[in-house]
Amino acid sequence: MIKKFKCFILAAGYGERLQPITNHIPKPLLPILGKPLLESIVEKVIALPRDKIRIEKIGINLHHKKEAIQEWTEKSPFNARLVLFPETSILNTGGGLKNAQSFLADSDFIVHNGDIISDIDIAALAQYHHHEKNLVTLAVHDYPQFNNVVIDRDGLLKRVGQTYAPRGAAECAIAFTGIAAYSAAFLNFLPQGASSVVDAWMKAAASGHRIGTFNVTGCSWIDIGSPASYVSAVMLALRNEGEAAHIAPSTRGCEHVEIGGNIVIEKGGTLGKGSSLKNCIVLPNGRAEGGAIYSNCIVGPDYVIPVDESAFLIVTDRGTLIGTGGSDRRYFRTQKGSETLVFMECGHEDPDLSRHIAYTAFFRKYSIPVPEMFGVDLKNGSAYFEDLGDLSLYTWLKCPRCDRTIEEAYRRVLDILVQLHCEASDHVSDCPTLADRIFDHAHLRWETDYFTERFVRGLKNVEIDDAVSLANEFDRLALTTGAFTKRIIHRDFQSQNIMMTKGGIPRIIDYQGARMAPPAYDVASLLWDPYAPLRDDLRGRLLVYYKGRMTEKAGTWFKAEEFNESLLYCRLQRHMQALGAYGFLSTLKSKTYFLKHVAEGLRLLKEETDIVKEQYPFLHNLVAHL
Repeated sequence: MIKKFKCFILAAGYGERLQPITNHIPKPLLPILGKPLLESIVEKVIALPRDKIRIEKIGINLHHKKEAIQEWTEKSPFNARLVLFPETSILNTGGGLKNAQSFLADSDFIVHNGDIISDIDIAALAQYHHHEKNLVTLAVHDYPQFNNVVIDRDGLLKRVGQTYAPRGAAECAIAFTGIAAYSAAFLNFLPQGASSVVDAWMKAAASGHRIGTFNVTGCSWIDIGSPASYVSAVMLALRNEGEAAHIAPSTRGCEHVEIGGNIVIEKGGTLGKGSSLKNCIVLPNGRAEGGAIYSNCIVGPDYVIPVDESAFLIVTDRGTLIGTGGSDRRYFRTQKGSETLVFMECGHEDPDLSRHIAYTAFFRKYSIPVPEMFGVDLKNGSAYFEDLGDLSLYTWLKCPRCDRTIEEAYRRVLDILVQLHCEASDHVSDCPTLADRIFDHAHLRWETDYFTERFVRGLKNVEIDDAVSLANEFDRLALTTGAFTKRIIHRDFQSQNIMMTKGGIPRIIDYQGARMAPPAYDVASLLWDPYAPLRDDLRGRLLVYYKGRMTEKAGTWFKAEEFNESLLYCRLQRHMQALGAYGFLSTLKSKTYFLKHVAEGLRLLKEETDIVKEQYPFLHNLVAHL
């Protein structure tokens, strides 16, 4: 039988440890990457599996800055399921429940603190509570910093606060998560007026009722009670999204600022001209003053709160972990004297390392702007490189900029491609390792097989009706693509592998996959990038710019007509490879944040297969139904 519950969210408090932030924003409305914490809690409760628990109504108590929460509620898509319980004075954790007795008294209910982010399985907690016939079931975990709830060997509450246990006592201390399941009869242990729910727990336990616990040790859990813990929660959300920055589209002033590290700018944020931000959260309507330098802090409308750097970063014995890409290689920022370097850890048998070393020397010789290499340890599979900062083109584009600024940046990036496709390619014999790596039929077929195996079957769970006919089309596509003039290509020339250094100067990374292939493959990777979609008019102007620069710099080998013909086939290849990678990384590597790029990648591939549907009908039919 599915048990009906209600839910009650405690959201009335002052958030004193978060002042002055909470003088402007009530703690439950603090944004996590653009979404108020309260909204995330409500969404989580609404999304609970209805075959396990049914929660139709959610109560919320209010006091501090209640008007802001009322306004949020009115605009919420869940408004019809929310019931508000304003308090003229703070009633605390017990009094808040007693004040809502008319709402809670007809069913069991879940209570959720309004300042908690977790992945605790609330449905499992509710089912356990019902099965054990507890009056109260506290979700608990081992969290030494907060372990002050003493339980016996059966998980029943003994006391709160004093954690000393007599010699031989079968007791242990554990932490309350701020989430619990209650039977309606618990309300009888609460007095009228302000009170603590803890006192009611102990009163009920003394009366012989079961105050049990449900152990969720190992869950993800953050109590947003201080500036540092708020930053930690935001940074965790940022990492879970695979991002280094979250910048609201309404942000003003991006044109003349420097940003780096992990950056969050919430709605209404303003960046003054010449300001510099590294490891910062700019709160709603926060303002960075012109010319000021901000580092490791929270920026509000009229205040700045310094926060220890460790809240923003993952620090290890090798240095600060950086990067969230798809590679198994790991990168760390490490201090060497007064400068920082990037330590790349590849593993003992990574063949990419030796190529990376050879390509670095070759590319730097011919003015391809790759990072300088300072040391290599082939035995342990590691190397030290110049630190190019944290700002990729992908992140740079998140900050709203004018069309002219964006086009100028892309032109500088295309200038790198021209140098790679022309002068560096003319001297590829200087790097035999690269000269011998041909983007041949076998490799092109590997890409299309990768697409069918990892994306079509692996992610979309679609079986191919006529695999033989599709394979024949892929063979023809590989033969056609492989027949075009080959030059050096980066092979993954997309916005996340282009770093924007000081002054907006682009540099490139992750080039160990470079091969000899049609140059259009790199152009397709950049201008039809699912990570950073471009408008058709801008893309068209950039294509004209690239072809013009190639006509100036290349020898007679470059023919615009051949390039135009090759571009469509390279786009087909590139987008099948990219979708295959998204499938592989999200399913086999559990990097589910790549799924957010699938829609754009698939849209581009559908656009391309529509153009070649007469030539490749089986591919067109497959893609049309994905």
